[in-house]
Amino acid sequence: MTSSEIEIITDSTKDAKNNTAGDHIPAEVVIVDVFGACAYGDLPKLQKFVEEDAISLSKPDGNGYYPLQWASLNNFSDVAQYIIEHGGDVHAVDGVRQTALHWAAVRGSVSAADVLLQNGARVEAVDVNGYRAVHVAAQYGQTSFLNFIVAKYHADFDVPDNDGRTPLHWAAYKGYVDTIRLLLFWDAFQGKQDKEGCTPLHWAALRGNLEACVVLLHSGTKEELMVKDSAGFTPAQIAADRGHRHVSLILSNAHRAQNNWWKDKPWIKRIMDIGYAPILFSLVFVSTIIFINSVLFASNLVKVTAVVGLWGWTAVSLSIASLLMFIRCSSKDPGYVNMSGGIKNNAESEGPLLTIDLTNTSYWSGNWSQLCPTCKIIRPVRSKHCPTCKRCVEQFDHHCPWISNCVGKKNKWDFFVFLILGTLTSSISAMVAIHRIWTSIPSLQTQESWIHHVIFKHPGAATFLFIDFFIFLAAGTLITVQAYQIGRNITTNESMNATRYGYLQGADGRFRNPYNQGFVKNCSDFLIRGYTDDDEVAR
Repeated sequence: MTSSEIEIITDSTKDAKNNTAGDHIPAEVVIVDVFGACAYGDLPKLQKFVEEDAISLSKPDGNGYYPLQWASLNNFSDVAQYIIEHGGDVHAVDGVRQTALHWAAVRGSVSAADVLLQNGARVEAVDVNGYRAVHVAAQYGQTSFLNFIVAKYHADFDVPDNDGRTPLHWAAYKGYVDTIRLLLFWDAFQGKQDKEGCTPLHWAALRGNLEACVVLLHSGTKEELMVKDSAGFTPAQIAADRGHRHVSLILSNAHRAQNNWWKDKPWIKRIMDIGYAPILFSLVFVSTIIFINSVLFASNLVKVTAVVGLWGWTAVSLSIASLLMFIRCSSKDPGYVNMSGGIKNNAESEGPLLTIDLTNTSYWSGNWSQLCPTCKIIRPVRSKHCPTCKRCVEQFDHHCPWISNCVGKKNKWDFFVFLILGTLTSSISAMVAIHRIWTSIPSLQTQESWIHHVIFKHPGAATFLFIDFFIFLAAGTLITVQAYQIGRNITTNESMNATRYGYLQGADGRFRNPYNQGFVKNCSDFLIRGYTDDDEVAR
């Protein structure tokens, strides 16, 4: 299978179209016929050609292209309406049997398409390759156009072309992730195989479209990982053969995880669902007991002074508080987007998303990443689907296996307080333990002898310090990262995947965080309310 087996509908004339569209007519351009007037949207000149010079709008140019096709390509809806009213045929086809609607799909010309369809154009018109407008829109990544013709005119979004390729195949091949999300949101069939035996995942792997593969993996049944094409290759094998190492690694790991026999064991599933939270809780609890027995009440250490005792029991109190906060942030709703709160795709209705006006919904802001192909809901902008929790989480930060829960809008404050308490507990208790040991041992000549003495004479305290070191390292690192991100009002997920989110890109393509209101306001909003308001967008 080679990439040349898929041909996008481009030719020399359509390549030239990319240089003719615009919102104005360049000064150096001279319009001499109806085709130029239609291509540049010069309605007054078009009216002159038709009404004064009696030129027909139903005849093609030398290449076989019609005036209506040119106007539709460049989204001149007023010109398209005028052409139709003066003899233009919405069903006219060029040499490859493409209609004006096919041309409108190339550029995502929604207004022109609306005019065409209102005047009788067939949304399911097919060209010589079996391409319909939905295929062309997917080939060019025109997600808004695709949504429009499906939502308003009920175009079939899962129909195959002559080679058995659906719009999802094309979007996966071209790497248009937003289009993939929309199609999966509509329940487009991921297991469809074309004449080569390839699924959409095969084509995404062929081109090395990493993000497309990830979206397909998360919303799929994983059965697509094992599907082989007519040559006997799985998507992972195709990616490896083409040198796409990152894609191959992700697909191979997913394939191995799917085939792990032990994952089918009920008790293994229960353990995986519980996560590491019991381990961390037990570690902190045991560490606290060891601290009390081997540091505060140790018989082989000097008597505890009032000051040391105060700091010691402060550390114990902080440890208990951190355990309580640990339980709170582990069990608390991190900000799950409710099915009723988000806008749900109801498969039993007239059609998925067909009755929803996205422009009038409270959640919708124009970002196609708001569509969750798995939960089938439209979620707030900064939400993300957690594959572990299998839910969408508002202001998703990360899934923490050590608390067996996501960190999101509703429990990030609790998580931050837990980290503060953990850092304070580990640092204070370590200083108390070191002070107690240091004041209880004789003067030793070398560092090695000091360490040897602590390990063998005070094994309980040494064990505590060993555990406490890793707790302090983990908690200190996390609190530093979280504090930095809170000051910038950005989540861990957004920091790691900034290039994936359009709302984090400025007009120049560089990183721009619209939610950053400045260090002081970011921190005050978080500390007072527990979260920041996404409606307050920096301009």
